[in-house]
Amino acid sequence: MIYWQIFMAFFIPGILGYGGGPASIPLVEKEVVDRYGWMTTQEFGEVLALGNALPGPVATKMAGYIGYTEGGILGSAVALFASVAPSLILMIGLMVTLLKYKDSPKVKNITKMIRPVIAVLLGAMALQFFVTSYETSGTIQTILLIVISYWLLEIRKMHPAYVILMALAYGALTGFF
Repeated sequence: MIYWQIFMAFFIPGILGYGGGPASIPLVEKEVVDRYGWMTTQEFGEVLALGNALPGPVATKMAGYIGYTEGGILGSAVALFASVAPSLILMIGLMVTLLKYKDSPKVKNITKMIRPVIAVLLGAMALQFFVTSYETSGTIQTILLIVISYWLLEIRKMHPAYVILMALAYGALTGFF
């Protein structure tokens, strides 16, 4: 029965919490503190503070921790699944609908309009990365990383994951010196 309660404690806020993790936190608190009494408001606030201090989505971190405290490893898995299940269900439903109407002229027009928006967003993100790299690492290292990355990706056809790992290693090494 505890696993069902854990599931419902995180599934319901996931459905009703429009706006992601931060919007669902008061709903999770209502379930965890008021409905099931697993924590006090003080304890919930401490879990929330810890969740905010760690990288990643706060709702899933809180779900994993609270699920673990109430139901062990299985409880943690149930809570994590319950916190992502609403988004997962909606995404699968959207994909089914999109595949059903993929030949529709309206759907084709939507995808044509989305591509330039994504390109602009990726370009803006790349420019922001360039500016940040330039400000923190300097001109020579920024140009060096761009040229070597281009060479590895386009000329050597290396997988991007390896290029990213090498850039991270380079950054770690230059950070020590």
